Amino acid sequence: MDCFRFPAAPRAAVSYWGFAVPWDSRSATTIAAHSDQLAVLVSGWIAFDTVTFRPISLYPDTTMSDAASRFALVTTYQGDRFHPDILRGLASDPRILGSAASAVGALVESGKYSGVVLDFEGLTSRDLNVLLAATKAFADSARAHGASTVVAAVPAADTAAYPSALLLSSVSFLMPMLYDEHWSGSAPGPIADPDWALRYLRARVAEVGATKIVAAFPIYGYRWRTSAPTEIVSYSDAARLAETTNTPLSRDPATGTLHAISPQGWDMWVSDAALLDTLVMRSRRIGVRNFALWRLGLEDPAIWSRKTAPVRR
Repeated sequence: MDCFRFPAAPRAAVSYWGFAVPWDSRSATTIAAHSDQLAVLVSGWIAFDTVTFRPISLYPDTTMSDAASRFALVTTYQGDRFHPDILRGLASDPRILGSAASAVGALVESGKYSGVVLDFEGLTSRDLNVLLAATKAFADSARAHGASTVVAAVPAADTAAYPSALLLSSVSFLMPMLYDEHWSGSAPGPIADPDWALRYLRARVAEVGATKIVAAFPIYGYRWRTSAPTEIVSYSDAARLAETTNTPLSRDPATGTLHAISPQGWDMWVSDAALLDTLVMRSRRIGVRNFALWRLGLEDPAIWSRKTAPVRR
């Protein structure tokens, strides 16, 4: 019997999403150069007044890009933290929640956004009814005002407070935030060790399937300092600092993350194109094909031209 070889299955297309930040001019520079490599640009910022709980547009969105879709981020983050009490207050009265959801929808429509990302961090498992009610209300209103896609951003590890399947009853995709394994308030360390990230990504995929996931990865770093607060650094910041202080920036063999430690009292870890390659390729092996980059303007420029780079349209 002759052997018959079936043609290889086509590789699923990969899409990249990028988060813009209006307070950093480097973000605008990246958007101008590379927005045509992004399927989605999250450029709008909708938050809530911490006193009245009314939705507000935090920054004017002046983004002009070739991105296929512009989304708005809807978040309780203001100042330097999330405000989960806002969501608890809104969900305590269906009329108040409905009014806030309608106001968010109006901002989505006026901004001509085709989608929203809901980021309601800081809740606990005791707040599950709050989360589900708010997610449904804001998702329904966004769709009624022209958004075709609604995404719930969720902490990577917290499946009790942010259960995948229940959230997907109201949203199109889940976005596990696979970064800040170590953060500004923790001890120094990698921002996203691939083993750490993939452990939590696999758990989310097992719950709802890879096609419902947008995996969010870091393209920034931190410099922890003994005599000053920890600071966020871009790849270019890190490379420049390493060079000017004659401090080697080397790859940590255990996590694949660039790392430098100085006798002057600082410890720095930063994402680069090679680490992003690893995160994306390992994610693709379990079927994930949508990836988000936090945040534009801080990235290693090489991410736009390497083998896992977003493809220009």
